[in-house]
Amino acid sequence: MRWTIKPKPSEDKIKHLAQALNVEDFVAQLLVQRGIETFEEAKHFFRPSLEHLHDPYLMKDMDKAIERIKNAIENQERILVFGDYDVDGTTAVSLVSSYLKSFYPNVATYIPDRYDEGYGVSFKGIDFADDNGFSLIIALDCGIKSIDHVAYAKERNIDFIICDHHRPGETLPEAVAILDPKRTDCNYPYDELCGCGIGFKLIQALGMNREQTIEDLAPYLDLVATAIAADIVPMTGENRVLAYFGLQVINNNPRPGIKALIHQVKKQTLDITDVVFIVAPRINAAGRIKHGNHAVELLSEFDFEQAQQFASEIEKYNADRKDLDKHITREAFEQIEQNQEQERFTTVVFQENWHKGVIGIVASRLIETYYRPTLVFTKSGDKYAASARSVKGFDVYNALEACSEHLEQFGGHMYAAGMTLKAENYAVFKEAFEKQVQKTIHPDQRIPEIEIDAEINFSDITPKLTRILKQFEPFGPMNMTPVFLTKNVIDTGYAKKLGAADEHLKLFVKQSRSPGAEGIAAIGFGLGNKIDLTTNQKPFQIAYCIDENEWNGQISTQLRLKSIR
Repeated sequence: MRWTIKPKPSEDKIKHLAQALNVEDFVAQLLVQRGIETFEEAKHFFRPSLEHLHDPYLMKDMDKAIERIKNAIENQERILVFGDYDVDGTTAVSLVSSYLKSFYPNVATYIPDRYDEGYGVSFKGIDFADDNGFSLIIALDCGIKSIDHVAYAKERNIDFIICDHHRPGETLPEAVAILDPKRTDCNYPYDELCGCGIGFKLIQALGMNREQTIEDLAPYLDLVATAIAADIVPMTGENRVLAYFGLQVINNNPRPGIKALIHQVKKQTLDITDVVFIVAPRINAAGRIKHGNHAVELLSEFDFEQAQQFASEIEKYNADRKDLDKHITREAFEQIEQNQEQERFTTVVFQENWHKGVIGIVASRLIETYYRPTLVFTKSGDKYAASARSVKGFDVYNALEACSEHLEQFGGHMYAAGMTLKAENYAVFKEAFEKQVQKTIHPDQRIPEIEIDAEINFSDITPKLTRILKQFEPFGPMNMTPVFLTKNVIDTGYAKKLGAADEHLKLFVKQSRSPGAEGIAAIGFGLGNKIDLTTNQKPFQIAYCIDENEWNGQISTQLRLKSIR
């Protein structure tokens, strides 16, 4: 692990903000590191408001999209809401379809089959629309590269509105409207929305046309917050506002489908991390194991008893997904060890019968061990399909683009992508990818990093600080949970390992320079092997987050250890 302390902003900026907000200098430093430098910016950060959301009509083509939907409704056309099978896609389809159905009945949904059709807009989906009299398709979380598909639909007098957040290619599809803030000709003020976020901007614009306020649309934000959490988009700007109010909906009045999922795990109050690890994997499991339609049915259901039935089915899919994940990960480890590929800059593994629905999860697991850009391939029809995952700071999408001559298709983001290729191109692509990564990856990107926001003493950890840090939530990329460094730490003699395999570490720590001070409880998940560093009153350093621990109704401060040295 590399411990990297973030660059300290200028003292002037820190002092100015600390005085304006009446907070300690290191709290002001945390804010400036997040791009918050004025009282007004801090007010927006600590007091998010739905009024801070941008006018949806600032997005290129929004006027065209709304006009086409209005015409469809006036002419009693059938509208097909089409989306990808992951959390972002299924929440977006549920959001837009349930909003449209609240005032217009001729609306249906379509999620492509992960195995039969693959990612994104499919010819089979367009044929379905053609056979069933749909003349408008609204594509969510996909479509930005579907040039041939949109042309195919046009020949059948079917129009497309594309709502996507992926990077466009050089040529755009000939759709009626393309809503994507990553378009080079789009001047929308925020370009990090997820697919469901773009769907929300669409219904926000429709709502404005129907004289609805933003508060009228707030009940849909449980879906948007779930997608933001699952798609790991930056927790800044509009995303943070949408996630903040979406979490309130999830905790106070969620739609029956999300309520049923939470009911399965019996958790009282969810934060964004719970949404990532509890809600999102279950929604994803439907598309991974069975079909994304099951997720849309769950999220669009308004009868709680029926939603509970859907949720219990999805719980089974999630259990199956976990079993497959463990089995395939074990096989992938064996393959890597047999080939002794530790000296490589990439991990590329293939087995033709691996389940396509979990190869992305397996790629993430492999990175946890080998920490290098990773591709996990399986057979899909007569082609090979892969999920790509990357390490911090390395753009795997760009690396794939550099090797695209060997690929049939690819798409995605900096840290996650998908692709297909012909079986005969696998070996040559694997070497081209290895060479491209070797040529472009920085040596530091090959070593896992802990980014530390500030060095503090335990005396700085006060109830006021804990209260302020809670107001930094919701956390996510670009607004991660603050990580602190404290030196000269000693354990007070209570160090012990926890867990079935002694994999976790429990400490009670204080700073050696403050002999009279009370100790603080600390927990280190996965750090059981570090216990020797903490014994015999030897001082050590810790990198940690400040948490609250609730036990028997009592709330106390606890340190969540990231690393020890």
